[in-house]
Amino acid sequence: MTDPDAPDFSGLEGGEEQQAEDAVRAVINWYNTQLIAEQRSPVLDEERIEQLRAGRQAALADQQQLAIAGSEEAARVAEVYAARLKELNEP
Repeated sequence: MTDPDAPDFSGLEGGEEQQAEDAVRAVINWYNTQLIAEQRSPVLDEERIEQLRAGRQAALADQQQLAIAGSEEAARVAEVYAARLKELNEP
């Protein structure tokens, strides 16, 4: 289900690419926020920190690949990262 308040880039040139960049950036920001919170915790969970770093690194690599991705690949990345963000934000 699409969010009626979300911007619709589908009719614009490069819309898929922008949506993909936004989705990947949102996931990277989620990882950054979680890393900061974990590092400020009185008891560090090194395993969680490593998992968060690995997830962030994978997202950063995908973000770099978007620079050369075509619109079909960008649309796929946008879909994958939108789903990932939803999953990450579930309690």
